[in-house]
Amino acid sequence: MSEKSGSAAPAASFMGKAGPLVLARLFTAGLTLSIPLVLARVLSLEEYGTYYQLFLIATTLYYVLPFGVVQSLYYFLPRAEEKRPWLGQTLLFMSGAGAVAAALVWGLLGLVANHFGNPALLEHRATLALYTAFLLGSFPLEISLTSQGRTKQSALVYLVSDAVRAAAMVVPCLLGAGLHGMMMAVVGFTFLRFVATWVVALRGTTGPLARAELWRQQLVYAAPFGAAMALAIPQQNAHLYMVAGVVSPALYALYRVGCFQLPVVDLLYTPTSEVLMVRLGELEKQGRLEEGVGAFREAAGKLAFLFLPFAAFLFAAAPEFIGALFGAKFLPAVPIFRVSVVGVVLAILPMDGVLRARGHTRAIFLSYLIKAVVTVPLVWVGVRQFGMMGGVVSWALAELVGKCSLLVRVPAALSTPSLRLRIRDIIPWRELGKASLAAFAAAAAVFVLRLGTERAWGGLPEGFVWRTLPLAVAGLLFVLGYVGVLYATGVRPLGLLARARRGG
Repeated sequence: MSEKSGSAAPAASFMGKAGPLVLARLFTAGLTLSIPLVLARVLSLEEYGTYYQLFLIATTLYYVLPFGVVQSLYYFLPRAEEKRPWLGQTLLFMSGAGAVAAALVWGLLGLVANHFGNPALLEHRATLALYTAFLLGSFPLEISLTSQGRTKQSALVYLVSDAVRAAAMVVPCLLGAGLHGMMMAVVGFTFLRFVATWVVALRGTTGPLARAELWRQQLVYAAPFGAAMALAIPQQNAHLYMVAGVVSPALYALYRVGCFQLPVVDLLYTPTSEVLMVRLGELEKQGRLEEGVGAFREAAGKLAFLFLPFAAFLFAAAPEFIGALFGAKFLPAVPIFRVSVVGVVLAILPMDGVLRARGHTRAIFLSYLIKAVVTVPLVWVGVRQFGMMGGVVSWALAELVGKCSLLVRVPAALSTPSLRLRIRDIIPWRELGKASLAAFAAAAAVFVLRLGTERAWGGLPEGFVWRTLPLAVAGLLFVLGYVGVLYATGVRPLGLLARARRGG
């Protein structure tokens, strides 16, 4: 099948629609990144560990309780003539989910604090409950816009929301208000975001807020994905809870720094996956689903050229990265950090987006069920026998198993009666090969650089600027090496970026 036809321009341009979302998140990524970096310097290790434990609880509820209802908007809104009921019943459901989350935090935080061996968590019971409630209630804000193809408006919301969130978390700590002041500020931020969600999502729509028949359709569609999230999020966070239960808050702070990832994956993967889902819905509606495999390969190929070098650089320059961003006291986290970068590589293929767009949510549930079954013994044995390193390795192995179980389902989701696909048909092999070769060569250069400069870096003065010098030199060498090898293999990085921006 030819990927180019008379209708290829709209098909190829779908990646360009993600541009505003990527640019908005790129702008705010620096602000978001500043949160753990600033807190690592102004809070003690014990407070820093408590901060991570508080937000571990909140984010677990944030991803489990929506039950796939918000994400179902990507499926229903592109196909809907009347949009208000889909939006209204989603907002009502999420407001109720927020109330349930607040009740769970209030009632169970004592048990969690006892498991973590950290009674300081109880000092933030009320603020954590309110924060989680409003956070869940505002979940549909950006998705309600993106699922209608309003990517520019969604990008603006991301921009404003992330900037205010970063300020709410960082400024109180810089002013000496500590963790208590930060929690008060984020409660105020999420309340304003909750109000904005209702105003923005429903603007310009008419009709009832909900329809019983439509709600049943939405719930039937969302239930498998929601059940999958109920398995996936506890599974993904199991190592965090397990490690938190066996180490002190100070050691837990080290572990979380080891698991830290720059927001590049979310910055690029999420909007790409979201726009891909909308595009597949449009293609299905127009009877051109056979073009979907080309859209998937395009998205995966471009992510490969970005994620593979990013992971390789983080692995090679882990000591420089941790030392520059968090300080020398966090260098024991380097081995854990190197294992955690496997998550970047596993994000190259936007498989869950394809399965959701095609209504194959049961396949997502099965994948997460497999991961959950695998994770329990892995985490239990890993943490008990090997401590913090066992925790992160068990997570990485479970993630690999889950991605493989998704991959075997994608060909069927993209197949049509006239086009039967296999796994080898959906993977952008050429892009993966060239990106892997260039990334490996550039990473090797960084390792060689460290061997020759380690003694010189050890004599640098104290201070943030001097700490970042080794990282900057390593980064420059890596970029030159990566781009050079790409040119040698016939890839023009600037042209690749230009095509991604244009969507061509």
